[in-house]
Amino acid sequence: MKPKTISITYWILTILFALAMLADSYGGITQQQAGKDVLLHLGYPMYALIIFGVAKLLGALAILQTKFNTIKEWAYAGFAFNFIGAVASRAFAGDGFGLLIPPLVMLVIMFITYYFWKRYEQLKNH
Repeated sequence: MKPKTISITYWILTILFALAMLADSYGGITQQQAGKDVLLHLGYPMYALIIFGVAKLLGALAILQTKFNTIKEWAYAGFAFNFIGAVASRAFAGDGFGLLIPPLVMLVIMFITYYFWKRYEQLKNH
């Protein structure tokens, strides 16, 4: 893959992923009813919605910044824990496979974005 293609792919995927996390963050921070319904179903306390929302906001900002790579690594790890936790929570709550798919898809998208970030960093360092 050409360096320019890697760079463009990285930024497009990163921006789209960050926008998705910012939208989810907004829903959590503003305590949208859909989020409340899911937390109630899964047995989490309602205040977790705000905690998760703030964490996603900070994580999205962290993956968009270009100066602090360690913070970016931690943000990706946090998103991985979030999606894995979402799958596990849904599974333990007895939800069907169809409800496990969205967090699994987001986990895959996140890993693809992470992969392209690492490729992008290699290009910058050579």
